[in-house]
Amino acid sequence: MKKTLIALSVAVAALSAQGLEAKTLKWAFQGDAQSLDPQSLNETFTLGLLGNIYEGLVRRGPDLAIEPALATSWKIVEPKRWRFTLRKGVTFHNGNAFTADDVVFTYQRTLKPGSDVKTRMATVADVVKVDDHTVDFITEVPNPILIAEWATWYIMDKEWSEANNAADPTDIGEGKENYATRHANGTGPFMVKSRETDVKTVMVPNPKWWDTPKHNLTEVIMTPIGSDATRVAALLSGEIDMMYPVPVQDMKRIDSNPATEVLAGPELRTIFLGMDQERDELLYSSVKGKNPFKDLRVRQAFYHAINIDAIKRKVMRGLSTPSAIMISPKLFAAHAGEFKRLAYDPAKAKELLAGAGYPDGFQVQMDCPNNRYVNDELICKTVVQMLAKVGIKVDLLAQPKAQFFAKILRPKRDMSMYLLGWTPGSFDSWNVLFNLHGTPNKDTGRGKFNVGGYGNPKVDALIDKILVETDTTKRDAMIRDAYQMTTDEVAHIPLHQQGLAWGKKKTVDLKQRADNQFMLYYVNMN
Repeated sequence: MKKTLIALSVAVAALSAQGLEAKTLKWAFQGDAQSLDPQSLNETFTLGLLGNIYEGLVRRGPDLAIEPALATSWKIVEPKRWRFTLRKGVTFHNGNAFTADDVVFTYQRTLKPGSDVKTRMATVADVVKVDDHTVDFITEVPNPILIAEWATWYIMDKEWSEANNAADPTDIGEGKENYATRHANGTGPFMVKSRETDVKTVMVPNPKWWDTPKHNLTEVIMTPIGSDATRVAALLSGEIDMMYPVPVQDMKRIDSNPATEVLAGPELRTIFLGMDQERDELLYSSVKGKNPFKDLRVRQAFYHAINIDAIKRKVMRGLSTPSAIMISPKLFAAHAGEFKRLAYDPAKAKELLAGAGYPDGFQVQMDCPNNRYVNDELICKTVVQMLAKVGIKVDLLAQPKAQFFAKILRPKRDMSMYLLGWTPGSFDSWNVLFNLHGTPNKDTGRGKFNVGGYGNPKVDALIDKILVETDTTKRDAMIRDAYQMTTDEVAHIPLHQQGLAWGKKKTVDLKQRADNQFMLYYVNMN
């Protein structure tokens, strides 16, 4: 801790010595990062914020292309062995040197209970230190996309972690904390100066960062503002310089203000509904002794009851793209166009419910975040109204994302129906299939975010083959077959890919990435 405080003092002194004009960026998001521990939560905002503090062996640029980071190069020396050359001269924020020991330690830490990013190491059997700046990753099978998810697999300081009793990951699901929950020591371009969870996080530039800064910031203040109206008002008044997401109904208002503007673009995140298909009896339902979601007809009925065009028009104000599968068509261009949504058809929904033995419908609870996705609670309220028209009474429980994730995610799975969003970290279908469609297996990490517990051995077999297939045509065909099975069986109900909407002062230049991660080292204030 003492070394970190000294490093922060050095950073502030270095900025003063350079005579830099103070450039403080004040920005807001609708919620806060749930932890500063980089292995504690596989959630886009948390990982995006930490990507300014910590770094991986690789990173992604503004166009999402993979770039070298803490590794300068890598090669496949054997079919199941990747060798990484590590960057020399890199130090953590407290001054400790970055070496191969930190990579091995982070790998071992990633596999421990409480880690939410175990899928980053899928197929990795071992990590071996060759020398201080060389490590080998040994895989169980050939894996052509090994590094695709590693831009958010952040390396921790072994010495700092062990000295502060943070060798094990923070366990969000169990509500357990350690020193890494509220303190950070990365190698990235920004250092945490102070942290008040759900209130304010202050960061300053790392004067010893190995890369050349592309920003002109001297300080960054991130404030979570849950209220859409308050967040918009703060931008329009000049209290903050940037915020997201912009409520779709306020986009014109921000654009019409002379000092502000909206950056809008497509996002890769798919918003979807999930249903508990694993338990023999739902936790929250009027149906006793059985689980109605185990019946395909019931899942189809729920799907037919949803008017996705109305959601796009009335809730999203056009800032969404209805989806038939659980991945953006931009990430599966080969076959995505072959899939079609089940039609909005309330009469068909009622017929299916009657055939399944529920002519009068039934009651069920749905969990929903209210500060995570664009208009998330309003989407859920709209779905509740649509389901009511076919006889399904939904008790909506909308909560801030901290409580929401802790409640629904494994191992608790305290839910019967839920809304969730997913951006594949690798921008590849294997990520979606493995995490959301694979039969849950706590040992391998498969199905970690398959909260509803859908499972199909044929899909699992395809997932394994997709991972190691190097022929693109064959691989795309297997991905298509897997999606065909999961859509036919209504493993989930895809809704849409939400659009990005960031609000900023016109004097702020930044890069908007399609994965909705805000990289501070591309920000310049004019």
